[in-house]
Amino acid sequence: MAILQKHGKNSCPDLASIQENPADNIGQAGSQKKWAESSQNWTRPVARIWTVVLLLGTCLLYCARVAMPICAVSMAERFSWSKRETGMVLGSFFWGYCFTQVLGGYVSDRVGGEKVLLLSAAAWGAMTAFTPILAHFCSQPIVSMTISRFLMGLLQGVHYPSLASLCSQKVVESERGFLISTVGSGSYLGTLVIGGVGSLMLDLYGWESVFYVSGLLSVLWAYCMWKYLLKGEGIAGTQSKLSKRNWLRLFRQPAVCAVIITHLCTASTFFTLLSWLPTFFKDTFPDAKGCVFNVIPWFVAIPSSLFSGCLSDHLISQGTKPHILLKYTRRFLFKDMSLYFFSMGVSSVFTLFLCGTTTFPTAVAFVSATMGLTTFSHSGVSVNVQDLAPSCAGALFGVMNTCGAFTGVIMVYFSGYLIEATGSWASVFGLITVVNLLGLGTFLSFAEARRVDIDLAKGRYHSIHI
Repeated sequence: MAILQKHGKNSCPDLASIQENPADNIGQAGSQKKWAESSQNWTRPVARIWTVVLLLGTCLLYCARVAMPICAVSMAERFSWSKRETGMVLGSFFWGYCFTQVLGGYVSDRVGGEKVLLLSAAAWGAMTAFTPILAHFCSQPIVSMTISRFLMGLLQGVHYPSLASLCSQKVVESERGFLISTVGSGSYLGTLVIGGVGSLMLDLYGWESVFYVSGLLSVLWAYCMWKYLLKGEGIAGTQSKLSKRNWLRLFRQPAVCAVIITHLCTASTFFTLLSWLPTFFKDTFPDAKGCVFNVIPWFVAIPSSLFSGCLSDHLISQGTKPHILLKYTRRFLFKDMSLYFFSMGVSSVFTLFLCGTTTFPTAVAFVSATMGLTTFSHSGVSVNVQDLAPSCAGALFGVMNTCGAFTGVIMVYFSGYLIEATGSWASVFGLITVVNLLGLGTFLSFAEARRVDIDLAKGRYHSIHI
């Protein structure tokens, strides 16, 4: 990726001038010597096309990811798996998912996120389609399925870091929130689609059909993106020069540490809710219909995610009252703080309400509010990374997602221990609240929106490297 070259001292807009006339300064001084990728931003019509394409890709990503959990019961009966063996197959995905986050972001920063998305989608789509073949023709299905799920995790682990890198390279700041939140809602849409259509296919045509259809559709999506959006171009990187960054110096920045810790807290609490809420409903309301509490929260999450993206871009484009924001760069910070306040602060209130829930409808309402507000982080963490370090947003997001995935797995296990030890779900909801508030407090205390992958101390743009 091209990096800012050294410019004269006057080419750097100082904070004092930004304070006086934020929009004009960014438009004049910033336009003189913006970092090299700014000229490659998508036009608005192209950005809309890519938004739809990436939304569909993320939807198919989750269709392929959730295919195994949906078919796990049928496969366990077919191959005589125990609960422990089934859990081993399902859990192997997340271990693979952790290991390619940083690599995916780093490569995306070098060659372009769209190319990494293309290659990975073709690979995990083919892996999904071949899953039934591997299960039937391998003498030890438990081994082949564990390995295939681990590989699926490896291949899908690059998806979100590549999205962060692509967004930082191609999308203007004022439109990033909507794109990220819209594409992020594809995860909820994919879960709904595979949960409904996949369950129907499972009953009518067997578990193999779920893998065949979701895998082949993913490969078709990758082919169409290559054929019509990338115009059949090769995979070789167009941004061959990438200076080495002083990562130690970058991680010493309080703002970088703050966004990593915040994402760690957000991801771990989301994984915990995602893993344990079905069990909570079954234990607390044994007669409740799974199609209600497994569907309604996701229906709420989709429009909530879209709304958070619109709100994010509105705060950036319109700004807020001058007495609140004295500098242009603080518009970004105010936007991120607002989104995190709803995502981690207000959502924790509804999580605590679950401790005293007595009726099924109120429990569904509280869970829906919690999941809906949690989606506000999509327009915060991903975009804040691009504000802080646009030249290495993919790799930095990969670091964050790796930390979030590892801590998420640990917190899910620890929550199970708390349930067994205390016999109360209140302990789990209390833990989620504490972790959320820890992340929110860290972000409010140390977050910034200025770039930290360049050095402004001497009034010059230059890459941070040794």
